[in-house]
Amino acid sequence: MSLPNVVFLDAETLDLESLDTQQLSDVDACLTLHQNTLPNDVVTRIENATAVLVNKVVLSAEALCQAPKLKYIGVTATGMNNIDLEYCKTNDIKVQNVQAYGTSSVAQHALTLLLNLATQFVHYQHDVKAGAWSESSHFCLLSHPVVELERMHAVIVGHGELGKRVEGLFKAMGMQVTIAGRPGRADDPRPSLSSLLPSADVVSLHCPLTQETDKLINAETLSLMKPNCFLINTARGGLIDESALLGALKNKQIGGAGLDVLSVEPPPSDHILMQVNLPNLLITPHNAWVGKRARQTLLDSAVNHLTQFLAQ
Repeated sequence: MSLPNVVFLDAETLDLESLDTQQLSDVDACLTLHQNTLPNDVVTRIENATAVLVNKVVLSAEALCQAPKLKYIGVTATGMNNIDLEYCKTNDIKVQNVQAYGTSSVAQHALTLLLNLATQFVHYQHDVKAGAWSESSHFCLLSHPVVELERMHAVIVGHGELGKRVEGLFKAMGMQVTIAGRPGRADDPRPSLSSLLPSADVVSLHCPLTQETDKLINAETLSLMKPNCFLINTARGGLIDESALLGALKNKQIGGAGLDVLSVEPPPSDHILMQVNLPNLLITPHNAWVGKRARQTLLDSAVNHLTQFLAQ
């Protein structure tokens, strides 16, 4: 009996060389690793596969229908919006993601973005390197306003494992935390996001991107925020209407934004938020999740799921 074909389409997203990959090597299958897969190569790489491991490569119905042997897709991430789940359900292809692998890493990053906005860390570091401290007539620099997070009101959208961890970190900073009701759920007893925004000093997004949450932060919701409010997004770029956010930042309608995700990744060089140099905007390259321990947990979990499927 021949071994099943397993194809990893974008292995470079996990930087396997930095991880313990023995479990992956021990999988009882013919394993092919591709560091990256371009859209035009998807069909030829999956057409004979029994199982596929994938992070962000798009697996559309048009591509999947040309892989008649495919029975399993292991997602080396939590989000699955790059896969046509309806097609998989109809055609008996199991899709298995990995959850809760990067809770500590992502929560730490969300707090880092908020702290950098509150303390103006990036700008003070730039001033020091530019010689402004050495040239100062005083022992310190006071050129950028710093705010204290203690006693501020944080609103969290999305209260899964990650949202709960961020809630704990915020409370440890002495912040008051309120959890917003799930968007689109009229039966959720928690207060709606729109009702909380006028009193929010921080809004932190930790919910999935769905039809109900697409552009959750838009011109209307931004207009409800206070001019000192900080917006943090370590979830999905599509949660924010980026044109509306750019206008709010330029007009100082909100205090600032810390983003680890954008609507298109990698972003084109002419992306509207990449073209501006605003003091109240911080962008990191979707790396909140990349702590080594988080990536090892992710790999181990994905391989365990794959092994269990192949053993059936």
